[in-house]
Amino acid sequence: MDNHQITSGLKKKDQKAFEAVIDKYTPLVAGIIRNVSKGSLAREDIEETVADVFVALWNNTDNIIEDKLKGYICCIAKTKTLNKIESVKKHIVLNIDDYDPEDDFSISSELEKRELAKQLRDIISELNVTDKEIIIRYYYYSQNIVQIAGVMNMNSDTVKSKLRRTREKIKIKLIERGITYENNI
Repeated sequence: MDNHQITSGLKKKDQKAFEAVIDKYTPLVAGIIRNVSKGSLAREDIEETVADVFVALWNNTDNIIEDKLKGYICCIAKTKTLNKIESVKKHIVLNIDDYDPEDDFSISSELEKRELAKQLRDIISELNVTDKEIIIRYYYYSQNIVQIAGVMNMNSDTVKSKLRRTREKIKIKLIERGITYENNI
């Protein structure tokens, strides 16, 4: 089944289309969940979140746009993962005996990370559509250059070049805003 058949089938609540979307997108969804959760979720939580993504898709088939199915699924996966992380955090019991005053965690470094993230979102929103899509696909959806090139019908070298130039633009804008950065962008 191709994406058009899957999308129209989902809108009609066709079980075969739903099974096809699960077969086709489960590896992608699981990958997004693992990348977004960065090891903070147990295997069972990841499996449960994968199921939650497809349930949410089934319950919101009216919101599917014809050529945007993959992106819609990715957004659901990221949102469900963040929700699951928050849910898991609420059930963690903190023990004062586990506190280590030598730990290098600091509130100021967390605030700096949040400010950097906010500035990055602002800068990315100012990019042209193509550069923005490449950055989002590479950093937020963890797609590699070959995958991005395939989806965007571009040459891999072009994607690599645009990614490099866009990172340079972002670094310059961060410096202009008075934010120092480490070479992790």
